Amino acid sequence: MNEARRVGVFGGTFDPIHCGHIDIGRAAESALGLSRVFLIPASVPPHRAQPYASEFHRFAMVAMSAAGRRGWRASDLELREDADTPSYTSGTLRRFHERGYSSSELFFVIGADAFTEIASWKDYPEILDRAHFAVVSRPGYSVVELPARLPLLARRMVRAPVDQLTQVDPVIILIDAQAADVSSTDIRQRRAHGQSIAGMVELGVQQHIEQHGLYLSMIPGRRASDRTPGPAAGRLHDQG
Repeated sequence: MNEARRVGVFGGTFDPIHCGHIDIGRAAESALGLSRVFLIPASVPPHRAQPYASEFHRFAMVAMSAAGRRGWRASDLELREDADTPSYTSGTLRRFHERGYSSSELFFVIGADAFTEIASWKDYPEILDRAHFAVVSRPGYSVVELPARLPLLARRMVRAPVDQLTQVDPVIILIDAQAADVSSTDIRQRRAHGQSIAGMVELGVQQHIEQHGLYLSMIPGRRASDRTPGPAAGRLHDQG
C-alpha cells in the first residue's frame, strides 16, 4: 500500500459538527496514519430527516473545525450536487476514484453506531469494496461488539492498530477509542430550550451557532418538513 496516500473520507450531516465527530476523526487519523482527512457535509442525507441548518452554515462550521488541523480539509463535494439528489456514500467514493484514488488508498471514517446500519446503504455490499471502512467506537456502540452484531461481515474485520496493513482489498478496520458522548440532536434540543452547548462543540462553532441564531426556532418533536427556520438561519454569505 502507498503509505503516502492514506486518505480519510469522513461524511455526515454535521448539523452541527461536534466534539464527538472530531474525536472520531482524530482516532482514525492516529490509528491509520492518515495523510489527509476530508470532512464532507451531506447535501440531502438519505437515512434521516433533512438538516435544520442550511448547507452554507453546516459547511462553515465544518471548515472551522478543520482549520488548524494539519491535513484536514472541508469539502463541498456533496454540496455541489443537485439540491434534490440524496448524498450517497457510494457516489462520493466513486468521485474519489474518478480523481485517481484507488480503493486501497481510501479510508471511509464512520462511527460504530452508524456502521451497524450498513446493510441498508445504497450499493451494499459492493460499497465495502470501494474503500477501507475505519469504524470507531461510539458511546454505547463498541467496535468490540461489531463481529457479533454483524456476523456476515466479521471475516472482513481487523482490529487497529494496523501499522503493517498490507491488504490491497479493502477491509473493515475496528478502532476502539474514546469519543465524546454528545450528539447533534442533543445540541439542537439544548439550543431550542435555551441551554448552553459549551464543551459540546468547538468554540468557533459555538460562536457561529450563537451569532446566527441557529436551532433556536427548532421545536423538538416536529418533523423537519414542518419546521420554520429562524431569522438568521440560511443567510450565510447572503445565501437564502
